[in-house]
Amino acid sequence: MKLLSAQQIREWDQYTIANKPIPSINLMEKAALACMTWMNDKGIERCISKIFCGKGNNGGDGLAIARLLIQKGHSPTIYILESENKGTVDFEANLQFLTEYTDDIHFIKSVDDFPFIEDTEWVIDALFGSGLNRPLHAVSAELVQHINQSGSKIISIDIPGGMGIDFSCKNKSVIRANHTVTFQNLKRCFLIAENADFFGKISVLDIEPDNRFLETVETLFTCISGPLVHSMLQPRKPFSHKGNHGHALLLAGNKGKMGAAVIAAKACLRSGAGMLTVNVPFAFSSIIHGSIPEAILIAREENIQFLNVYKSIGIGPGFGMDGDSERILALILSGFSAPMVIDADAITILSLHKDWLTSVPRGSILSPHPKEFDRLFGSCENDYERADKAMALSKKYPFIIILKGHHSLIAADGRGWYNLTGNAGLAKGGSGDVLTGMLTALLAQQYSPLHAALIGVYLHGLAADIAIEEQSMESLLATDIIEMIGKAFRKVLHDTVDSIAV
Repeated sequence: MKLLSAQQIREWDQYTIANKPIPSINLMEKAALACMTWMNDKGIERCISKIFCGKGNNGGDGLAIARLLIQKGHSPTIYILESENKGTVDFEANLQFLTEYTDDIHFIKSVDDFPFIEDTEWVIDALFGSGLNRPLHAVSAELVQHINQSGSKIISIDIPGGMGIDFSCKNKSVIRANHTVTFQNLKRCFLIAENADFFGKISVLDIEPDNRFLETVETLFTCISGPLVHSMLQPRKPFSHKGNHGHALLLAGNKGKMGAAVIAAKACLRSGAGMLTVNVPFAFSSIIHGSIPEAILIAREENIQFLNVYKSIGIGPGFGMDGDSERILALILSGFSAPMVIDADAITILSLHKDWLTSVPRGSILSPHPKEFDRLFGSCENDYERADKAMALSKKYPFIIILKGHHSLIAADGRGWYNLTGNAGLAKGGSGDVLTGMLTALLAQQYSPLHAALIGVYLHGLAADIAIEEQSMESLLATDIIEMIGKAFRKVLHDTVDSIAV
């Protein structure tokens, strides 16, 4: 699924109007009718008491909804945020239609015009839609704060007022919606962590635009889908043997952190690597022998030789950051040319030796969480800046960055893929180690680095989603995710319909 910019959303509307063809006012009516159906299904249609509208097309949606509510016997009060600009053509048309049904329409010019809102009320926010291109200020910002402070239940149309699709709203005035009903496609702003407190529960409504537009447009960002991952997976041939599926090397674990090595190693084997060698300090070797009898062991005190026998290397989970760890990472970077996975402590070591970035093998995968990313690449003010920096870095360097989060971003060669699988149960120690093991296994099986990243992140989240069918988000463990990797593979291989929701 392509994630459109605000400009591209406007172009999609214009394409639909020109090619369906359909008058723009009728397209707005479709949006209003879809919202009415949604409210009716939720049983809240009769609860709407106030509707706040801007003077753009988002406000026109709000006016159309008000008219439809009144036609069904309800009595919402309408408030229009005044501005120096004249309303859009469709806004003005819907305002004219509405005046035939009610005179309970009020214009807000200053804070003195703000209505009192009971905390038991339901209100609709149709102040600003996806076309907003700058933060709110003056009366607009104060009205948003007034609505938020009322404690009422808020339904935002398209996106919450004050939120932008393409820019950060951190520390800005934004409606805190309980529900957001958006049209046709998810917007990037709903996948950004810093926006999570503002949009509430997302519902995507179909208003039947002309989908041929999507074939004509290129986007920077896409969502990973089940069918996409299905198309990338390589089913095993009946006569294959372990040598056909790659020998992986995992450098992980240290004093007090051997659990990370065990988790990553088990995930690697569960994800299909033909053979796995684990490198840990000799003092803890019995942990590997006892926990993962399928793995080969090399003690860290031994010289790691013949790196070319490995198809992939994963390094970092619980690895430690002492002098020996630094020496080994430098050795691996200088002696291994195939794609590798760099995570956790190995990323922190890289942040202390940023000149080593040029030695990272082409096609490698770095998988930092936000704090690790900032340590390595410099502090960022907000999630948009961090994501945009990851995109730029993926063009500068020949490696892939997985910026981990609820909707992890995979940045490769200047393009980005957001992941929709996974849940808050993953917010627990060990989850990232599972991903490192999975990615290492996929590279060992000779998946292209981009395919390995997309498959690994999607299946990692899907395994967690399957696991909470038996667990809760609170009780989910990294080992529960590992046990569901097989079911995640099977689901994608046999189910090409992607029904994962945000």
